[in-house]
Amino acid sequence: MSAEKKKKIEEKPIDKMTVKDLREVAKEIPEITTVYGMNKAELLASIKKAREIEDTPKKKADASVRDIKSKIRKLKAEREAFLKADNKKMAIIFRRRISRLKKKTRKAA
Repeated sequence: MSAEKKKKIEEKPIDKMTVKDLREVAKEIPEITTVYGMNKAELLASIKKAREIEDTPKKKADASVRDIKSKIRKLKAEREAFLKADNKKMAIIFRRRISRLKKKTRKAA
């Protein structure tokens, strides 16, 4: 493998690497064997263990689903008021905000 490609592989964070790149990195670590029999999760775990990197779990959404749904109810009420007042521009803005919050509830669940 060329030096340029090795440099490119090591610049990426480990979590963002492809399985192919992870295998190349794992081959260089003597403690890891059977590199080709591992999937991405196993490769990540073994590389992090060999390099003594702590695996930090991903943080979930900031707000709870209950809080987000209460915000959605408030926005729906405001949107209805704008629809009754024939202010379609603001109604569209509130519809988009509601949609974004709904996506957050799906991620938080």
